[in-house]
Amino acid sequence: MESNEILITGYAKLPQGITAKELYSVIAVGVIVEKNSGVIIDSDCSLATQIAKDFVRSILIGCSLGDIDYIEKKFRKYYFGSARKAIISAVKTCAEKYKQICENGDEYTEE
Repeated sequence: MESNEILITGYAKLPQGITAKELYSVIAVGVIVEKNSGVIIDSDCSLATQIAKDFVRSILIGCSLGDIDYIEKKFRKYYFGSARKAIISAVKTCAEKYKQICENGDEYTEE
């Protein structure tokens, strides 16, 4: 682990009728971020299939949590799975946490 790397997680409710909903009630998205730049260097999520997890990862790596609009546009352009809205919501939560971390130094508290 590099001293400039931090792990941030976000969660969102999944829609009814998809496999991931049968396994989990929410989707979890975790990102490892370069603290100084906000660039995502790795990610994972709790989707049901490995191909979907890998695809989400490929969309997120290299993006900055500081540019959530760009990330959302990528998901709307390339990801057509039923969990898209939930994934975007979970990533937005990660971006909000990152913003709070930047504003408050190393202090972050769950609200």
